This record gives sequence, structure tokens and C-alpha cells, in this order.
Amino acid sequence: MSSQNALLSLFISLAVLETLAAARLPGLRSTAELNNSLTYLWPLPTSFSHGVGILSIDPDLDLNDEGDGGESSIVQEAFQRYKEIIFNHRCVKRDRYDVTRLTISVESDDETLQLGVDESYMLFVASDEVRSVIQGITIEAKTVYGALRGLETFSQLCNFNHRTKTVEVHKAPWVIQDKPRFAFRGLLIDTSRHYLPVNTIKQVIESMSYAKLNVLHWHIIDEESFPLEIPSYPDLWNGSYTKRERFTIEDASEIVDFAKKRGINIMPEIDVPGHAESWGAGYPDLWPSPTCREPLDVTKSFTFEVISGILSDMRNIFPFELFHLGGDEVHTDCWNSTSHVKQWLLDHNMTAEEAYQYFVLRTQKIAIHQGRTPVNWEETFNTFKTWLNPQTVVHNWLGSGVCPKAVTQGFRCIVSNQGVWYLDHLDVPWQDFYNNEPLEGIKDVSQQPLVLGGEVCMWGETADASNVMQTIWPRAAAAAERLWSAREATSTGNINETVLPRLEYFRCLLHQRGVPAAPVTNFYARRPPIGPGSCYLQ
Repeated sequence: MSSQNALLSLFISLAVLETLAAARLPGLRSTAELNNSLTYLWPLPTSFSHGVGILSIDPDLDLNDEGDGGESSIVQEAFQRYKEIIFNHRCVKRDRYDVTRLTISVESDDETLQLGVDESYMLFVASDEVRSVIQGITIEAKTVYGALRGLETFSQLCNFNHRTKTVEVHKAPWVIQDKPRFAFRGLLIDTSRHYLPVNTIKQVIESMSYAKLNVLHWHIIDEESFPLEIPSYPDLWNGSYTKRERFTIEDASEIVDFAKKRGINIMPEIDVPGHAESWGAGYPDLWPSPTCREPLDVTKSFTFEVISGILSDMRNIFPFELFHLGGDEVHTDCWNSTSHVKQWLLDHNMTAEEAYQYFVLRTQKIAIHQGRTPVNWEETFNTFKTWLNPQTVVHNWLGSGVCPKAVTQGFRCIVSNQGVWYLDHLDVPWQDFYNNEPLEGIKDVSQQPLVLGGEVCMWGETADASNVMQTIWPRAAAAAERLWSAREATSTGNINETVLPRLEYFRCLLHQRGVPAAPVTNFYARRPPIGPGSCYLQ
């Protein structure tokens, strides 16, 4: 290529980049300076006030634990984790610091982690210039999990000053009162379509805690592979891709424990009766026939014995009360063309659709008998809502409008509208994630508490350990603020001015913590930056 052509090509490339930037980066700023009118906390706290002071923080910060739960190992370990996050630069030692101790006061020593656990907290940052009963920095919480959320907020207040080489809190004094808007703030991962190593799952969990998400929906098994060890039926994981792509019960227990220490529940899923072809690799009798491999065989007691065994074994690993039983995309055509199933349907005076209902309801009964609360995808509600167990949590995914119908019938609901909250839909921009309102269409205030919250879904057909984090973040954070922060605080003004700069800042904070979040305003998620520039402007 000649130099003249090369120069022309360069001008064209720059023009294309400029056009792309203008199209996808509304309100693009020429510098990465922060807007002092905005509060760079994510998700935004319920209420807060601040001043204009600056406090230096001792890199040897001590923990002063108070209350019945202050000595909890969950609090103690979290304090050490956050110290490493806050002091990730080497600080220059000074003779005096404004803050040398962090007080964490936790009222209860009950470490039970279940749906609706109290995650509220108060964070006080005193200033030497203002007289206050509270001195230094204090986090007050009713539970250890509220203390975890307070530590995350405190860590986001801390900034490293590259000139003085010290960690500082700006805009002191701070008074923050905070609690989540919804009890269920979830993220789904799929380890059937692509296996995710234990360390990758831990990375996902760790990153969830930064955005105050609190439920990992673990879609462990699907038609493609069965990677989990089930001691009662040890040949089930013959359905894994390879012997190296499996989870032992010890692996699963380690993940649950890791998540609990970060205030995150694990909701496992076995999707039945469809999406279960992999089960037959170990137990072919679960297939209606060699050519009809799903739905599972509705006619055999063995099918439900295996389901009961799986649920029983998983009870010892996953203590969370909610258990996802799937129930979506059940195509029953081959039941009608399999002789013994067809005969069973005739003998029981059932259509194939009624047998689908029978299968779901029988599985729900097993789960409830074992102390579980069943969660089912919305097809079960759409098809036979009058027969569903009243305890059922309906999980929306197909589109909007299901939760208003479900709560009218008295069911609880989880929102995951695929049009706006499916992370594998790479062309859905952050604005759509942010603007999705879980209570849309529910005007009756008495019915609104039946919406437990929502969940963004990271389906695994096109994601594995190489790109799953870039696909999750930062768009999952947009939904996380919608689920945590008060609606009135996040639904006003031009979000390109009030939200985008804060989300860009949070994305860069994720980078500093080792989370490879993609640029906020990509046309397609998980793509790298289109050219040079500050992290805060991508």
C-alpha cells in the first residue's frame, strides 16, 4: 500500500471510529474528569448525605467489632478482603492518619442466609471538622450480610491519591442509610452448554458481591451435559462432556460456602421434564425410547425416584429454600409416537399436555415434601396455572406481562424478560437493562411484594471461561442498581447524564479489582474497545 493510500485509509478509519463513537456514546466527554454533582457509588444507596472534607485512611486499618455478630468469621474475613481491595496500591507511610480504625457493629449472630435476610446497613464517616457522636468510620447492621453490603459501599468511597500516595475518603462526612429494594437480585449461569471451572464460578460470585447481587441461579444441567456428581445415582454424570468437565459434591459445597461468605445464595436448577436428554447417558431407562430422549419418561416410577434422589442429594449441598425445577420448552410430540407412553396416556385418560402437567406437579410435590419452594419457568403458569401448587414461584422469561398475571393469582414471581435481561443477547444495550422495571403493570400495591425481584441470565451456548465475565459485566450492573436502589432515585432525569458516567466509573472499578468488564457502550456486548482512550470514557 502506498503512503498516500495508507494516509487515506487512516483518515477513513478515524472517521468510522468517530461515527461509531458519536452513535453509541451519547454525551461523550472530552476528559475523564468526574462530575462533582454525581455520587459515584454503585448501586446508589437508599439515602445519603455528604460534606466536602477529605480523610486519610491508615493502611494498617484496624477492625473494631461490636455486637453479637461482630466477631463472625464472615465479617472478619470480609474485612480482610476489603482491606486488600482498598489498599491495592503501596501507600507511603505517614505519621498521622485521620482514620485508623473501622468499627463494625452487627446486632445478630445468626448467619442463616435465606430469602429476605436483612441486608440493611448504616455507614457513618465522621469528619474532624464536624462534631459528631460517631467518630471515625462505623458500619451498623442487623446481620452479617448487611455488614457485607456496608463494607462494599465503604470500599467504593475509598480512593488512592497518586500524588500523596495515600488512600482517602472524599466529601466527608458521610451518612448513608441503605437497604435493597428487592429481596431476590439474581444472576444465572449455565454450566451445561459450556462447563465453567470452579475458579471461574468463584470469580462470577466475587464480582456479584461488588454490585450487591445476592442469588446465583446455577443452571447446572441441561440436555447437552450432566456435569454434577449425584451419589444416589452415580452414573448420571456419565452425561458430562468429559471426565474433566465435572463437579464433585465437594466442588459444589465449596462454591456454596464461598458464596455464603459474600452474602450470596445458590439456587440450583434441574430442568424437567424437557431439557434432560443428558440424564439418559447414565440411565437409558429415563428415555422413553432411544429415539425419544426427552421429555423424560412420564410413565415410570424410576423417573421420579431419580428426581427424588437428586433433590435429596442436593439438599445436603444447597441449603437455599428456593429450588428451580425448570419446566420450560417441553415438546411432547414423541410421547405420542412411543408405544408404551401412548398406551399409558390412554390408560390414564390423559393428553400429552396433561401428562406434562402431571409430571411438573408430581415433581413439585417431591420438592415440597423435602422442604423446598419450587420455582418454575413461566410455561407452567401459562399452561396450567390453576393446578400449580400455591407455593410456586413463577419465573418470567418469554416477555413482559407474566408477573402482573401471576401476582393477581396470588403467585410470587421473578422477572427475567429475555428481551432486556438476557446477557447472551449481545445487542441489548445497557440502557434497556437499566430501564426494565420489575413492577411494570402491577398497580395494586398489595400485590407488589409478590414480585421477589429479578434475575439477569447468562446462558452458555456462546460463552465459556474465555468470555463469560466480559458478557456479564457491565450490563448486569445496570440491572443490579434497578434491583437494589429506590425506583424514584433511578428513574428520573436523562440517564446518559445521571447514570452513564457512574456506570462507566463502576466498570473501571471492576477492572481495578480484576474483573474483565467490557466497555459500557459497545454496540455488541463483550467486544473490546474500538480505539485508544480512557477506561472512564469507553
